[in-house]
Amino acid sequence: MLFFSKMEATGNDFIIIDTIDNNFLYDIKLLSKYLCDRNMGVGADGVIFLYKSKKADFKMKIINKDGTEAEMCGNGIRCLSKYIYEKYLNGMKIFNIETLAGVKTVEILNSGKEVKVDMGKPIFSYKEIPVFYEQNKSINIEFENDTYEFFPISMGNPHVICFKDDIEQIKIDRIGNLIENYKYFPNKTNVEFAQIIDRNNIKLRVWERGVGETLSCGTGTTATAIMANKKKFTGNEVDIEVKGGKLKVIFNEKAYLIGSARKVFEGNLDI
Repeated sequence: MLFFSKMEATGNDFIIIDTIDNNFLYDIKLLSKYLCDRNMGVGADGVIFLYKSKKADFKMKIINKDGTEAEMCGNGIRCLSKYIYEKYLNGMKIFNIETLAGVKTVEILNSGKEVKVDMGKPIFSYKEIPVFYEQNKSINIEFENDTYEFFPISMGNPHVICFKDDIEQIKIDRIGNLIENYKYFPNKTNVEFAQIIDRNNIKLRVWERGVGETLSCGTGTTATAIMANKKKFTGNEVDIEVKGGKLKVIFNEKAYLIGSARKVFEGNLDI
């Protein structure tokens, strides 16, 4: 029997598997593909595995529904933080979680209703993201008689941001898949389509690498806010409306992501 918790953050849903108190012997990539199946499994955008850490208070691994491992997930880490807070911390509200993108500091806000994540500093170096393209040049890609201009950025995982006047008209299931797998992105990429509402508000659609269109993406939201600020479309604090709700990003030298997280249900699974 495998115990799990199903959690969501602005509609981005995850299965939490806690390995701290058990002998966990499963292949996590095969297991994740099975668990994320919305017909045959529990159903989720990804699975987050909780481990003990030698360099932080806890450690997380996140596996997308296609079995690939992500470096970091802003919504996922908020879900895991809420789980840790309720199970392990006895009221402690600030702690650290080790990820493939480094150690992240999280803070529980509003009696556990929201989580603030130190998302760190953005990476603009194409070599580090990585992107096979000339540094500081935007990437223009033709799709169905329209030109889409993409701006690469990394929040520990790769993103490209495209600003459009009406993102609801975008055929994201087609262009999202095309861009995710485009030749310039050796590790594939997450894709964000952003619509600037005003200096303090952005509307966003997200195509997540290894998942498809999702209701929300924490790193994608953060990357979009930073790129909008860099291009002087917005200020240092912005609310971003995604399909699953609203997130807040505060950006000076470092970025902070603030949003809700909640447990949907928990159970045991025969595998």
